[in-house]
Amino acid sequence: MRILAIETSCDETGIAIVEARLASGTTKSIKVLANKLISQAELHAQFGGVFPAIARREHAKDIVPLLTHALKEARLVKKLKHARVLTKKEHAVLSKIFHKEPELFEIFKGELLAVKIPAIDAIAVTSGPGLEPALWVGINTAKALGTLWDVPVIPVNHMEGHIIAALLIHQNDLRVTTNNKQPNTYNLTPVHYPALALLISGGHTELVLMPSKGKYKMLGQTRDDAVGEAFDKVARMLGLAYPGGPEISKLAEKAESAVYVQDANLLIRKLFTPLPRPMLKSGDFDFSFSGLKTSVLYSIKKFETLTDKDRELIAKDFEDSVTEVLVAKTLTAGKKYNVKEIILGGGVTANKKIRKVFAEKVTQEMPGTKLFIPDILLSGDNGLMVGVAGLLRSKPKKNIVANGTLKLAKSVSPTLAELRKRK
Repeated sequence: MRILAIETSCDETGIAIVEARLASGTTKSIKVLANKLISQAELHAQFGGVFPAIARREHAKDIVPLLTHALKEARLVKKLKHARVLTKKEHAVLSKIFHKEPELFEIFKGELLAVKIPAIDAIAVTSGPGLEPALWVGINTAKALGTLWDVPVIPVNHMEGHIIAALLIHQNDLRVTTNNKQPNTYNLTPVHYPALALLISGGHTELVLMPSKGKYKMLGQTRDDAVGEAFDKVARMLGLAYPGGPEISKLAEKAESAVYVQDANLLIRKLFTPLPRPMLKSGDFDFSFSGLKTSVLYSIKKFETLTDKDRELIAKDFEDSVTEVLVAKTLTAGKKYNVKEIILGGGVTANKKIRKVFAEKVTQEMPGTKLFIPDILLSGDNGLMVGVAGLLRSKPKKNIVANGTLKLAKSVSPTLAELRKRK
């Protein structure tokens, strides 16, 4: 089965074309025919965060050219002698789909009516969670392609895609690169249940139990800022560039040297106390990073002059705090539910400290449990994870809508809103 995947949940436009080879048992071999990505990070850096309207505009500008490049890379483009002319019915359907994006409709017609229908069996598209204006660009493009090519469209949960990304293992240790002419092949590792997923990104911090195949139970989530959002905000306080995660990590890494050991007490004297470890002993699996962010702000204000070394020490203490809380809560949940596997997903998994400490602690405290962390190239948003999720789901849907708050699972405990409804 060959699937075209579209990802536009935030500020990356991702297009991938994947092909599945079903092997014996549950093992799947995934061939990547194309995996293209355009990031808007530099554009949004001037605002210190992602602006939904700008993200939508850039997706609309980039998505069809990126799609064309992906089809060419997959060798699925064949030019027609004469451009295809839409029937009245097709034009009416496509006009309705693109009624809010007439410019995208023109780009769509100009690029895709001039080529032969490619050998694609289905289209997978992220339907949520994410920024709804951005999501709609991908969804509308997928619907239009489904109409034009007469193929089914499969909605994919973005967070499930991040879980799957961690389970993709390179065959022969090949890497996904835009210059690689030979298709990369991955093995999709089958999950042994029960499993536990920690999803950490700019918009999410969720601890999810996977009791059996295709089933999810939310154990805990952030009550305020997502962990990636906290990294960005602290970076801004320290005068660092957006996105803040990599910048915080660079500073913290410098403070890992012996200089930190020598100066740690000095930092504590300046700050009076180290940064808190929020909700570390709360007795549940929820997270909170807003207070930690505020503590950083108050700590910075105690410095008359903030030196480079001070920034490094604060960055390290912040990163240590976040890592300690994430690891402790995940391992506590893993032990409580006797999980066989722990899966990390989302852009924050690219953080070196988090990757290292998780690997050490799982080995020490849960030696019989496997840990899966995505390749750094697949930790952020990408079309490949959406395509593989589509292969696993394979359930087309006609009425696909953007859902910015789409849930992977309902909470194990009823929410306040659910309790009120019952009353």
